[in-house]
Amino acid sequence: MKPSFILFAAILFFSISCGAKKNKENVENDSVHTSANIDTSIFQPLSQAKKKYYTARAEAAYHKILGSHFNGEILIAKNGQIIYEDYKGIADFRQHTPITPHTALHLASISKTFTGMTILHLWEEGKLSLDDNIQKYFPQFPYQGITIKMLLSHRTGLPNYVYFMEKGYPRNKYATNQDVINFMIANKPKITALPNRAFQYCNTNFVILASIIEKVTHQPFPKYMKDSVFQPLGMRDTYVFSIKDTANYNPTYQGNRPFPMTNVDCTYGDKNVYSTVRDLLKWDRSLYLHSFIKASTLKMAFTPQSHEHKSMHNYGLAWRTYFNPMTKDSIIYHNGYWHGSNNVFMHLMQDTATIILLGNKYNPNNYNAKKISEIFTGKADYGKLAD
Repeated sequence: MKPSFILFAAILFFSISCGAKKNKENVENDSVHTSANIDTSIFQPLSQAKKKYYTARAEAAYHKILGSHFNGEILIAKNGQIIYEDYKGIADFRQHTPITPHTALHLASISKTFTGMTILHLWEEGKLSLDDNIQKYFPQFPYQGITIKMLLSHRTGLPNYVYFMEKGYPRNKYATNQDVINFMIANKPKITALPNRAFQYCNTNFVILASIIEKVTHQPFPKYMKDSVFQPLGMRDTYVFSIKDTANYNPTYQGNRPFPMTNVDCTYGDKNVYSTVRDLLKWDRSLYLHSFIKASTLKMAFTPQSHEHKSMHNYGLAWRTYFNPMTKDSIIYHNGYWHGSNNVFMHLMQDTATIILLGNKYNPNNYNAKKISEIFTGKADYGKLAD
């Protein structure tokens, strides 16, 4: 394997000695640090001077931007290497369980990136077409002319199930993905736009995509994701929550008050992936290394799909995009919000850098983690460092 375990152990040692805060728990060295098939043309090793520089700036930015009220996990990486991470606060306020590197938190809408890339993986394998209509998989579905690609790019005009299910479905019953589809077939809630006319972010799209994955693979979505996505990528602390897991539900919080489960808390595809920042770094590395989907497919996923309104902000296939033609900045990202979870996942393409934040105690300031990206802009004294 390349690079060797010894090299990565040395990198981990320098990360600690340079001030990257680690949890006191003795965490085993995982595949974030020992992953095979690393393309050194993508992940150039950082010099000790550069790593010290980035670590100091990352820690300072973290404390300045997020302050003392953050409850969750944060990881900042450059060239595939962790330069700073922290685990702060409480995972379960009922038991006063602390957050550790192995604490899986609700990703909310960051879950959509896994659903979307899995659809594209199945497309690469020839198991579906992006031009397939929903009726190929659900013949009675009442909305015509909607393709898989439109689902991926939020261009369907479908109504958001979170609203019509909470109003029209029994409050004391947890809905599954199939329940959502059956409700739409039976009740035909009103569309918000005609297909492919405009971008309208909608959770329904990714509930349907997860259900299509089940049809194509003939497996439950949680099992397929575990066996064919998470485990091959070494994401050992990652799973999909479903209706069978309700007895083990980990709530998120408003203050110290847990959010109760609602009748739409057991659907998946749009949400309900639970993971850690270290596992998400493995996910991010798979994107850089093209170990899960091909470079050409990823380029397509990162290509803006909606052009009705000219903007540097757009949406590709399961990813939000930001392209600044003046500075040449290219940022691929996805935020997440559900109950007390609000999260940030940033993939800074031109800097080969990553910022991941997961919070399980509602704090709108969490989204300001994106400002940490300023440490990778090449300003200040970075240019004076030796390679």
